[in-house]
Amino acid sequence: MISIQDLTFTYAGGGFGLRIKELSISQGEQVAVIGPSGSGKSTLLHLIAGLLFTASGSVDVFGKSLKNTPERVVRRLRAQQLGFIFQDFGLLEYLTARANILYPYAVCSVLKRTPDTDAYLNELAKTAGIADLLHRHPKALSQGEKQRVAICRALLHRPKLILADEATGNLDPDNKTIILDLIQEIAAETGATVLAVTHDHELLPRFKRVIDFRDLRAGAETQNVKVSA
Repeated sequence: MISIQDLTFTYAGGGFGLRIKELSISQGEQVAVIGPSGSGKSTLLHLIAGLLFTASGSVDVFGKSLKNTPERVVRRLRAQQLGFIFQDFGLLEYLTARANILYPYAVCSVLKRTPDTDAYLNELAKTAGIADLLHRHPKALSQGEKQRVAICRALLHRPKLILADEATGNLDPDNKTIILDLIQEIAAETGATVLAVTHDHELLPRFKRVIDFRDLRAGAETQNVKVSA
């Protein structure tokens, strides 16, 4: 599902630089990534999503080299196959929660809204605890409620790859469990791959594989962290 080789990336103007020797994640894996703030974990997710591109090296996703694939094809893949849960939510203030969840269907012609889409939206919202908030705009939502709206938007089209950037960071302990259950259950049902950046080490036993980003950047032979349930 994801294959990275000899990746280098630097933001315009220099400063921050990211180098990763190798990373491979198989279809259906559920992987957590831990590491210090500012180390580049979010940048890595953006590179995998095709929102940023490497200076050198390769990032292959869905069997395609993002750097060598036409942008329109990358956009189509992202719309159809990928669900991205952004750390800052990425909600549009002028839209209701329901309209925010449906927004990809409004702007991506490859996504076709059907009665099943709306039924599944209602099911997701109920599980996430926001069914009675769908008429509200983001300014009337708490941080945790905004996060749950963003998560429902990312999961609505049943993506094959879920990239979660601190998806439970704004949630209380009970809702963390509910939301992580939701993400992992949908992934298990659809065979989706999950790559989740988190600072919450209490969640790590929920993942079969945990990668320490410090080792990943250093090119260590082993990047997996042993986690006890």
